[in-house]
Amino acid sequence: MGTGAGLKPVLEQYESQRIHMFKRGIITGVPIMLGYIPVALTYGVLARQAGLSIWELTLMSILVFAGASQFMGANMIALGAGVVEIVIATFVLNFRHFVMSLSFMNQLRGVAFKFKLPLASGLTDETFAVSSIHSGEAKQKNGAYYYVGITIVAYLSWVIGSLLGGVLGEVIPERLSQSMGIALYAMFIGLLIPSVKKNVKVALIAVVAMLINFLCVQIGLSSGWAIVVGTILGGFGGVYLLKENEK
Repeated sequence: MGTGAGLKPVLEQYESQRIHMFKRGIITGVPIMLGYIPVALTYGVLARQAGLSIWELTLMSILVFAGASQFMGANMIALGAGVVEIVIATFVLNFRHFVMSLSFMNQLRGVAFKFKLPLASGLTDETFAVSSIHSGEAKQKNGAYYYVGITIVAYLSWVIGSLLGGVLGEVIPERLSQSMGIALYAMFIGLLIPSVKKNVKVALIAVVAMLINFLCVQIGLSSGWAIVVGTILGGFGGVYLLKENEK
């Protein structure tokens, strides 16, 4: 009886610590949420415009949870690309996640395995960047709950934003909906510019990939396979050019 009474404060303290770390993670994830919602809304509108139902585009966010890949997937669906083409293009575009996951798992060495799999599945460029900045929390007691909080905020904001974008795509004027297609190109340019500022060869790689894509279309390759070939060959060219630059 006395032992049980003695354990109660310890358990309460343990539970309080977990809640504390989880709340801290949620607060840290709020800036990610503010950035995700407008982009997710745009994705939802564009995916609806590409012919996906509200539930299909929302399910894509639930299962894929990768902004750039979902934008590209919606665009490829609109172009009539096949499933294999979309899967390969998404795999190539998301290959960087292997590297990010390895780095993140190294950061979470002291964290239980039951947390590692869901946290790795919820890893994005933004959650990885924020988690890397706050690497010290992994060493704290119940630190895993801090990263759970960040991941949940990011995940829910993207999924809910996608759903709202799909609903919005049905009620806004068609002309306005079509004009939002420019957001796809603006997003990729926004991702490209910071890298170009650091290394001008990145711009050359992008131009080479675009030319390869254009030539593939000209010789009769479908738009989907043209994107896949351009992405893969452009990526290999980037490995060579950037490696040469490091010497």
